[in-house]
Amino acid sequence: MPLSPLSKEPNSAGSRSARWRWLLVCAALVLGGCASLPPPPASTPSSAIPPSTRTDLGAKAAQAAASASAPSGHSGFRAMTQASVALDARLTLIRRAQVSLDLQYYLLGDDEVGHLMLRELRDAAQRGVRVRLLLDDFYTNGMDRLLLGLAATPNVEVRLFNPFGVGRVSGLGRWISLAADFRRLNHRMHNKLFVAVVAVAIVGGRNLADGYFMRDPGANFIDFDALAVGPVVAQLAGIFDVYWNSAQVAPIAWVAAARESPDRLRADFDAEVNLFAPRAPPAAPALDAFGIPPLAADLDAGLPKLIWAEASAYADPPDKVLSTKDGDLSRTAAFRNLEAFSGARHEVMLFSPYIVPGAKGLKRMQEARDHGITVRVITNSMSATDEPLASLAYERYREAMLRMGVELYELSSLQLYRDPNVRKFFGNSRAQLHVKLGLIDRTTMIIGSMNLDQRSVTTNTELAVSIRSPELCQRVLVYFNSANPNDARGAYRVRLAPDGKSQQWIALGGADGPELLDGEPEVDRLLRIKLFLMSLFVSEDLL
Repeated sequence: MPLSPLSKEPNSAGSRSARWRWLLVCAALVLGGCASLPPPPASTPSSAIPPSTRTDLGAKAAQAAASASAPSGHSGFRAMTQASVALDARLTLIRRAQVSLDLQYYLLGDDEVGHLMLRELRDAAQRGVRVRLLLDDFYTNGMDRLLLGLAATPNVEVRLFNPFGVGRVSGLGRWISLAADFRRLNHRMHNKLFVAVVAVAIVGGRNLADGYFMRDPGANFIDFDALAVGPVVAQLAGIFDVYWNSAQVAPIAWVAAARESPDRLRADFDAEVNLFAPRAPPAAPALDAFGIPPLAADLDAGLPKLIWAEASAYADPPDKVLSTKDGDLSRTAAFRNLEAFSGARHEVMLFSPYIVPGAKGLKRMQEARDHGITVRVITNSMSATDEPLASLAYERYREAMLRMGVELYELSSLQLYRDPNVRKFFGNSRAQLHVKLGLIDRTTMIIGSMNLDQRSVTTNTELAVSIRSPELCQRVLVYFNSANPNDARGAYRVRLAPDGKSQQWIALGGADGPELLDGEPEVDRLLRIKLFLMSLFVSEDLL
């Protein structure tokens, strides 16, 4: 992620201006101290509560496996491409949980969706459900009292990954702390994981904020999640426990001590999260894009349309920066992913909002092309991205990828909006790709939190699930209009011009067929000048 650990998730003007402030602070500061935190107080380790068929969700998951005669060791999956379906699934799991809920997220928004989630977690805890909420601390600015209020609720624990210390109460204070303690605070937890009673889990690219669920008036993400049952859920619960009990995590009360009583904190929490209560979340459609009803009805029916497959979950160690400082990436999720991609025989298809492959990534692509393997990449265009600096870095590699025969597709809001059905969902907001998927020979899917950039490889922690299922691969490709190159909609295909030097963009799915453009479309020249000047001071390792 560019500039800082924050940058590739929120899409607000505030986050962009914050990045400008960071550059100014870093340039002006004369560091004379350390913002490091002392070791957190010893806390009692806790672990996932073992699943039980005595719980509603545990019984439903077991029933689904039995009804499908699922092979031993296989897990069941449901693809969730539509935002309303993904939000409804999370709410259903919270409301039907009876024993435990474990949530691990990079970003929980101080917005409508974020407050909705907090409110629902409070209600679950009041029913006696144990709630463990683990958040990366970068985007909690201004949310300390809200999180303290939730943590004051019986049955709830809230912990933060790599928390800020002095200065955490203001944006400027956090930027100064980042500059003073960059090595530690630059290391962020990018994982996204939702586990309900160790029976059902959700993994994928979505954070818990408006822009990931079509609720942001300015910009919204096209994203992807998968719901899972079966053995892979226990693996994911184990990953959560490793992070929850790691030295990089501290309770919210340790870094943001409250002066008010627990009763006062709870009352203030209730008042704040109830501000959005009158606005009900959008209802999921009666049937989703794959003909499956909302999760509550699907559970009651026995989850009959799950796709069963071999699967494995893996994640970076919480101390990733320390464990990879000598260049050894063998314990990382990126290493596992690259090993899987190296096993391709015919095709590798990559969906990522940000593509900054670096020299090593280019080498891997060249090796694949040398073996006749098709490499197809789908990412954001400069006009669609929420991170133009990352897009600028991607452009440095674009010609090299094209010369080796990599197929490049760039999402465009303008092209997407030619479809009236797309306009209906996005309204006046900008559409941005946030899908993080790798497909190998259309038989294996890798889903998770990882971008195809340097931060995801070396700095941020990431989580992934590998699923061996041709059926699931095909289902997702058809939904994203990617089963065949000519199916693509809402995107430009980039190619080398006949002169072999310049590049051309082909607008796919136009009213009169493909449209050929000799210059990069929809690009603000003034923005490009600004980005170039900024890029002189920003290492690619931060992108």
